[in-house]
Amino acid sequence: MKNSEINFKVNLDEKNLPKSIEWDATDKESEGAESTKSISLNIWDNLNHSTLRIDLWTEDMSMAEMKRFYIDILGGMAQTLLNSTGDEYMSEEIKDLCDRLVTHVNEENKKGNK
Repeated sequence: MKNSEINFKVNLDEKNLPKSIEWDATDKESEGAESTKSISLNIWDNLNHSTLRIDLWTEDMSMAEMKRFYIDILGGMAQTLLNSTGDEYMSEEIKDLCDRLVTHVNEENKKGNK
């Protein structure tokens, strides 16, 4: 049996806020740890039938990057849901939400650039 590992290293400041985040994985294409500005990890707690979440981001992640990150997460969830359950309705509803959010963010960016 093959084992695969994903590792995160989070350097904290004096207030225990993430200063830097690095990640590495045994099945990653490139070798060595890579820097990132944010991670969002969701774990299904089978015992309590609930979802555990870990959301971390560094202070240098912009609001625009954060919004894009979460739109991308939702889009990925739509595809994973379709692949794992075949539920086209739920997948399309999430994709439609992503489209609306992209429109919202684009309009927000236009207002901010004026």
